[in-house]
Formats: sequence, structure tokens, C-alpha cells
Amino acid sequence: MSVPTIDLQAAVQELESEILQAVSRVLAHGRYVLGPEVEAFEREFAEFCGVMHCVGVGNGTDALALTLRACGIGPGDEVIVPAYTAVATWMAVNMAGATPVGVDVREDTYNLDPSALEPAISPRTRAIVPVHLFGQPADVSAIEAFASDRGLVLIEDSAQAHGARYRGRTVGGLVRAASFSFYPTKNLGAIGDGGAVITDDAELADRVRLLRSYGWRTRSVSEIVGVNTRLDELQAALLRVKLARLEEWNARRRALAGRYLEGLAGLAGLRLPHVPEWADPVWHQFVVGVEGRDAVQRALGGAGVETLVHYEPLPHLTPAYRDLGWAPGQLPVAERLASRALSLPMYPQLSPDDCDRVIEALTAVLG
Repeated sequence: MSVPTIDLQAAVQELESEILQAVSRVLAHGRYVLGPEVEAFEREFAEFCGVMHCVGVGNGTDALALTLRACGIGPGDEVIVPAYTAVATWMAVNMAGATPVGVDVREDTYNLDPSALEPAISPRTRAIVPVHLFGQPADVSAIEAFASDRGLVLIEDSAQAHGARYRGRTVGGLVRAASFSFYPTKNLGAIGDGGAVITDDAELADRVRLLRSYGWRTRSVSEIVGVNTRLDELQAALLRVKLARLEEWNARRRALAGRYLEGLAGLAGLRLPHVPEWADPVWHQFVVGVEGRDAVQRALGGAGVETLVHYEPLPHLTPAYRDLGWAPGQLPVAERLASRALSLPMYPQLSPDDCDRVIEALTAVLG
């Protein structure tokens, strides 16, 4: 039997009775969009993140796009984004009407490199969006200092980092606002799609609420031009069930990551994740670097271990961004890391025995 990269059904099975109760609760009250479950989840997730406001939306990409719009960013503006991220980060900038400008990342953490910011600045730069990639916090303090000196908006893309901590503080509550995704594979994942914006800024939260539903404060009265991207009641009810388990499930991920780090230490040709002393990651993915990655991936598949590649091609090398003039070699650190990156199985229900199977298989392939 193979070891999957992720098993979403295992999480459902673990929580089956609670999930069915949540579904029954929604069916009983009969409100399916922006009702009591969404309101309760928004309160509970805001409290979890240590902020005052949470606004549920349809998905994580919309969450970031609406946050940018609520901050006044739009056509003619540029937003700095990391080269190494899911393409959704870049496309959220486009959805707000602005232009994404990629910068390189740190060799050790894959996250945005503060020292790469200055050359990317132009008179049109309005914001920076660091990503907490793979559940590993970016160095927000260094980025915030840079942004503050230049009057730039700073927004956290926390789509992969539910519950991660930076210098003891929960990510998402570090700067003015943050966006989250609840895509099913995330540490806090819906059974469908969903997203949220969190902030301590009441005015910004109010504007996101207007934007998510046609600009309505009163039904059918559009105060601004908005969109339709609302977290539905069923997903909010399911997220409430999973939120109650998030800390426990993150602890399981940390234990599995520790097992990988110990079992794979010293293996020739393998680069293990680096965790700065100020970071407490939640291991959304466990990504190693390995030369000859594609051959290694095939060999692991033959041994019954499924793996994934996050992310190749990187956003700037996709056809969607060809018109912006990007070409191979312009963001060399990110490109080098992406060519070697391999995501090993990682999810809370992964057993220690299966984790050991992955370690043994990778050791055999590289040894």
C-alpha cells in the first residue's frame, strides 16, 4: 500500500460524527450564506489569531485581492510579491487591478528576502505581500521596517500558515491585515473552498465586508462596486469543527517534521528545511531539496511513496506573466530552489510507521 502525500478522507473520518452534527445544524436553521455559522466562525478565528476582526470570503485568492482593494490599491499600482509562491499570490494582485513585481527569496527558508526589496521599488510601488510559505513564517519585522520607511502597505499572505508563530506571535496578526485560504489541503481546510481576511482595523474590515457582497450594507443598495465572494454557512460550520482541532493537528505535524528531520539528517544530496530560532512553523508542507529531483520522485513513486512538487513553474515563468518580460534566470535563487524542491507526505493523520517508510525509501533512493 502506498503512502499518499495527503489523505483528506482521513481527517473527515476522524471527525465524522462532529461533521455530521455541523451539517445537520445548518440544514435545521436553513440559512446557507452569511448566517450564524459564518458569524460564529469569524469570531472564533479572529480570537484564535489574536485580532479583532475576521471577514469570511469565498476563497483565499479573493481574500488577498479584497484586502488589497480595501487598502486602496488598484490600477497603476505595483505590489511586491515573492518569486517562490503559489501563482494565486500573484493573481490576487492582478484581480485588484495592480501589477505583481516578483523579488527573490532566501536560500535557507524559501521566503521573501528583505535584502532583495530595494531594487524592486519604483514610484508605483504601493504594497508588499510576504508569504508564510509551507507554514514557515517570513521575517516580517525586517520587511515591516523596510515598508514603514517607504510608506508601503504590508499584507501577510497566511494561506499556508494557520497557527504558525513568529517571535511568539500568531501569524496573520503581525501587520495591518492578512489573508487566509481554507482550501481543503490547508492546515485548516474546508470541505470545499473558503477564505478570510483578518485585521485589527475596523474600517478596513468594514470595507472588505462591503466588497465581498456587491457593496451592500443594506440589501440591494450598492455603496461601492463589490463582488460576490461569500463564505457559505456549511463551510463555516465545518471549519468551526476543524478549528477546535487545529492546535492538536499542528502539534502532530510538528512531531512528524521532527521525525523527518531526525531520520533524514546527514543524508548525502538532501537539503532539509531550515527553521530560524524566531520561527515556530506549522509544516503545511515538508519540502526537501534534492539534486535530480524528477528521478528521485519517480524512484520514490516506484517504492510506494507519493510526493508532489511545490511549485514549478514559478509564477514569473508561466505563460500568464510572459507579457511582463520575465525570463529564466532573473530570480535565480527561487528558480534554483524550485528545480530541486520535493514535498514529502505530510498531514496530521500520517502514522509514524508511514513516516518511517518515507524515510527508509528516500534513504534507499539516495544511498
